Amino acid sequence: MENYRFETKVIHAGQKPDNASKALATPIYQTSTFCFDTVEEAGDVNFGRQPGYMYSRASNPTVDAIQEKLCVLEGGEAAVFTSSGMGAVGSLMVGMLENGDHLISGDTVYGGTDYVLRTNLPRMGVEVTMVDTQDLEKIKAAIKPNTKMIYIESPTNPTLKLTDIAAVSRLAKEHNIKVAVDNTFAPPPIQYPLALGADLVVHSVTKYINGHGDVIAGAVIGSAEDIKKIKAHGVTKLCGSTPSPFNAYLTLRGAKTMPLRVGKHCENAMALAEFLEKRDEVALVNYPGLKSHPQHELAKVQMNGMYSGIISFELKGGINGLSAFDAGKKLLNNLKLMSIAVSLGDPDTLIEHPASMTHDNVPAEERAKVGITDGLIRISVGLEHIDDLKEDLEQAFETLKNKN
Repeated sequence: MENYRFETKVIHAGQKPDNASKALATPIYQTSTFCFDTVEEAGDVNFGRQPGYMYSRASNPTVDAIQEKLCVLEGGEAAVFTSSGMGAVGSLMVGMLENGDHLISGDTVYGGTDYVLRTNLPRMGVEVTMVDTQDLEKIKAAIKPNTKMIYIESPTNPTLKLTDIAAVSRLAKEHNIKVAVDNTFAPPPIQYPLALGADLVVHSVTKYINGHGDVIAGAVIGSAEDIKKIKAHGVTKLCGSTPSPFNAYLTLRGAKTMPLRVGKHCENAMALAEFLEKRDEVALVNYPGLKSHPQHELAKVQMNGMYSGIISFELKGGINGLSAFDAGKKLLNNLKLMSIAVSLGDPDTLIEHPASMTHDNVPAEERAKVGITDGLIRISVGLEHIDDLKEDLEQAFETLKNKN
């Protein structure tokens, strides 16, 4: 598929009419086990002497189809599909790291990943150092003889800070260190970490790749050698994070519209970010597509001019006597169209207030260190008409001005 463009790859990669029935849509092979004509055939399939399927925890035709599609979309040699985004993260860590290794991570990562880095990996004897990966010198200073991986999110959740993936990858190669990038916020066709030099790409497929809010899934894409380790040591054995064939089927269906969906998400997000920058109630808008974003020039190169469908912004404190924390809660509680929810990448616009929702158990001073202020709001901009989204925010902003 390498000679085709993204719009063609996303439809055809991994999928062709079914051999048995000639069905165009990939069938759902909803089975735990597969049968054989002879015990010799069973042994040959089990030990890889001939192709085939034995047990769906190890492999399944529907799952294989989405793995091939993801591999082609990200430009990797192989991919492994998992039962959740955290299944992908956990399997990556288990598959690639061992007792005595050291990992460097960005200091702002998804909450579930943060727990794995701060709690699970140290219990397994893996040392973790978290730094601001915007600063290449801080990464250099954190490298040790036993450093085996640099793990980054770009853009970060929810502050939308960027890491120069190409620069980090060049540095890592000098020290024989693997670079893994969580690309959930900026999936193809926005950003291609492997093309920028990274070794592994992680996705919460739940989000933009499936794109319809009805699947929990994850994926890791990389070299055939690395994916073999992750699949054997993580997904199929220790973690057992094998996905269901039905979720693989839904993702195959959802992924085909990615170019249309992702393009519209980005278009709406840019328009909404520009709208928010003009509001008196807003102190700051975080969106890489804005010229005011401190890393806009990097975004133009690294994100192919699309910038993601996620924005975050900070409300000012003191509006009608409200603190920024209370203003954030009041704003969300008075929205009529946008849904208060913590996921992203859905057709519906989803909005959250991290300080009172996803990060309410984190001390305010710790949140502030990484830019998660009391007035920070994150929006996953959906596919609705942009004027309806603006009007919904406008009427919610007006409610901040009254005492009720």
